[in-house]
Amino acid sequence: MIEIPSFQNIEDAALKGAISIRDVVKIYDPKGLAVMAVDHCSLEISPGEICMIVGPSGCGKTTLLKAIAGFHEISSGEILLDNKFLCGPGQLKAKPGPDRVVVFQNGALFPWKTNIENVIFGPIMQGTMSRPIALEKARQMMADSGLIGVEDSYPGEISSGMRRRVEIVRALMNEPSVLLLDEPYRALDSLTKSVMHEALLQIYYKNKTTIFFITHDIDEAIFLGHKVVVMTTRPCKPKKILEVDIPHPRDYSVLTSRRYRELIEETIDSVHEEAEKAFAAGEKEG
Repeated sequence: MIEIPSFQNIEDAALKGAISIRDVVKIYDPKGLAVMAVDHCSLEISPGEICMIVGPSGCGKTTLLKAIAGFHEISSGEILLDNKFLCGPGQLKAKPGPDRVVVFQNGALFPWKTNIENVIFGPIMQGTMSRPIALEKARQMMADSGLIGVEDSYPGEISSGMRRRVEIVRALMNEPSVLLLDEPYRALDSLTKSVMHEALLQIYYKNKTTIFFITHDIDEAIFLGHKVVVMTTRPCKPKKILEVDIPHPRDYSVLTSRRYRELIEETIDSVHEEAEKAFAAGEKEG
């Protein structure tokens, strides 16, 4: 276990990673049908905040994440990172950069490279670190993340939970402003997922990087997040924003607290209503 630093609030702990999503619209045009995926969405995420995004499948959550990452363009509105323009009028697609790193649910480790070679691949290829410096930093970060002893193994030789941890360490090697997570633990069993939640918090307390985290798991959202944003069914926009007023650092003892259960119930009510709308829309469309 790493030593968890104490700090009064997230604003004191992090100096970068503020995301401003301002009146963003995204319209796909498959065969001229003009499908609106994101509808005038506005959201402010503070530096160093863990912002959990929940909502029905297909509502547009991943579309929003990909717009922040610079994987596709928006139709209107603007997105800023630390008050610097990413995309909007005049440039509808953000330029991908090392300040925003994505970890998807399917994983992307190179199976023919060792775990530590996977971790150092980005900085070496980008020329931001020499190999000796990258190796030293990677070994320290892997040790901090409970990955001692697997550095020279291959991804196929370690558990799925450890592979997820290697991916997150790799994503943090260049100290990005924002870590974008798209349901990274969806395929894990509940026991492995609970271990991964605490492991992610350990990594977070060490790095304090802003996290934009998409999930369908309400317990996951409340346990990890400083803020939980419930999105509407497609087209996506915030329906409800809950500030999770359970102090950090956290461990699994919070699961038995009254406030945790209250927040779960409040979130379930909002998500269930949108899920019913999505189901009804699917019946009509099908």
